[in-house]
Amino acid sequence: MKKTGALILAASVTAVLSGPVMAEGKVIGVSWSNFQEERWKTDEAAMVSAIEAAGDTYISADAQSSAAKQLTDVEALIAQGADALIILAQDSGAIGPAVENAVNEGIPVVGYDRLIENSDAFYITFDNAEVGRMQARAVLEAMPEGNYAFIKGSSADPNADFLFGGQMEVLQEAMDSGKINNVGEAYTDGWKPENAQRNMEQILTANDNNIDAVVASNDGTAGGVVAALASQGLDGTVPVSGQDGDHAALNRVARGSQTVSVWKDARVLGAGAATIATQLADGVAMADVEGSVEWSGGANGVAMSAVFLEPVPVTADNLNVVIDAGWIEKDKVCEGAADSVAACQ
Repeated sequence: MKKTGALILAASVTAVLSGPVMAEGKVIGVSWSNFQEERWKTDEAAMVSAIEAAGDTYISADAQSSAAKQLTDVEALIAQGADALIILAQDSGAIGPAVENAVNEGIPVVGYDRLIENSDAFYITFDNAEVGRMQARAVLEAMPEGNYAFIKGSSADPNADFLFGGQMEVLQEAMDSGKINNVGEAYTDGWKPENAQRNMEQILTANDNNIDAVVASNDGTAGGVVAALASQGLDGTVPVSGQDGDHAALNRVARGSQTVSVWKDARVLGAGAATIATQLADGVAMADVEGSVEWSGGANGVAMSAVFLEPVPVTADNLNVVIDAGWIEKDKVCEGAADSVAACQ
């Protein structure tokens, strides 16, 4: 690898990715897997702003959680004249043929947030293994021993395993010593909260509600977990992790029903992807994108060019971070929260 462990601070990524001045008038096509998580609209707004500020045109399609539809969406974006594609993959394996078609037509592809393991696709995301470590550290600090449940992401999304791998790095020692028992784990089809809730309900039933902590892999799944816990009167007593900084999740953190939401500033990710897509459309080589590293950490070890951004764990102790950054208003974070939460005083 050219660099190892390379991270670009979110606060400075816009400057890092600014790059050379490019010719205007390109069309940037974006294929979204769905908009079920609120954060994707935030990503989109930042992306559109950066694309339009560069004098380019934004076109998009919503796959509505269908891998099959996303294949046809990408073909439609190509037919509409996309000079570069940004793809948030619904199924990172199934999207392969569409990516190959785009590359064969000379259209650069940016794999957005979720890995598309293809050497011809650029990869931009947050450090997902570190997100998993941050989730596990926060839950472990709150509950250093007991019965743990793991509500993982979609099995079709490599991020789910990156996250789980990071979680295990932190928790394995305690598991080996017997302090922590893994009493249930499940992938969450489509990252859907209702599927996470159903998984959590099944784990609670199998363990007679004897669950001490839950490592949930994003805020949507955390919402499903909290709903399942609440039905048994356990919300607020069982630590729960998440990620994305969803507004509802940050309010749960303030209210005490969620322990941590690892914040990934989607505004930075969206703007960064737009800038990279513009550069690639203008002929900049992937390896020459500012801040890019060589990376081969996917399941198949494919060497790729990538940019990794740094996440921030948000707990009740540092909720001011997202408020001060303008990510969410104080009133929304603090609704129903106790006066003891520092950011809500």
